[in-house]
Amino acid sequence: MKIFTTAFSTALFSCVMLLTGTAQASDDARFEVTVTNITQGEIFTPIMVASHRRGTKIFKLGEPASEELEIIAESGNPGPLGDSLISSGAALDVVAADGVLLPGHSLTLSVRTDRRHSHVSVASMLVPTNDAFFAVNGIHGPRGKKSKTVYSPAYDAGTEANDELCDNIPGPPFACTGEGFNPASGEGYVYIHPGIHGDGDLSAASYDWNNPVAKITIRRVKD
Repeated sequence: MKIFTTAFSTALFSCVMLLTGTAQASDDARFEVTVTNITQGEIFTPIMVASHRRGTKIFKLGEPASEELEIIAESGNPGPLGDSLISSGAALDVVAADGVLLPGHSLTLSVRTDRRHSHVSVASMLVPTNDAFFAVNGIHGPRGKKSKTVYSPAYDAGTEANDELCDNIPGPPFACTGEGFNPASGEGYVYIHPGIHGDGDLSAASYDWNNPVAKITIRRVKD
């Protein structure tokens, strides 16, 4: 499967992307998930949030990324991963933001939850990078009126070399307009991303970061 194999589509910055699971009824409760971009220069592509069963993980450190995660990490498209979570029966609800998240900004997405689907995952690509992403990887959501805040480092999907060349980076358009998802393998496993070093076309002064890169607050609310 190839998605965004050439240029980073500017439509990614404006299109509405929404995925919903309808297999089971909720208990009239939702998780409100607020993500804050705490980098100085990286942009988050449309963020995916899923509510799902315990034990579901979208990746494991030190192990190869799935193709669905690779597509997010290289192109910013959360559709295939969301579809996979729904079709597998693991997820109750999956949503995606209708645009990107700029540095220093926050957005809130809401997913349905019930007793069987009490865990949350979140994922988004960092651009401009070759295959960096941040994620919440299947954590238990808060109970009652409590909230839970976690911080995510930048992960490397291990699916593409970090050459920092715009030919291999999909965006944003003012920085790069190169290739997105490419099924060719890279380093081979998910690990903590080492950041932008300024070795290719990207300026470390503009785009490098110190982990963590995202603040994520989850709050349980009743409809």
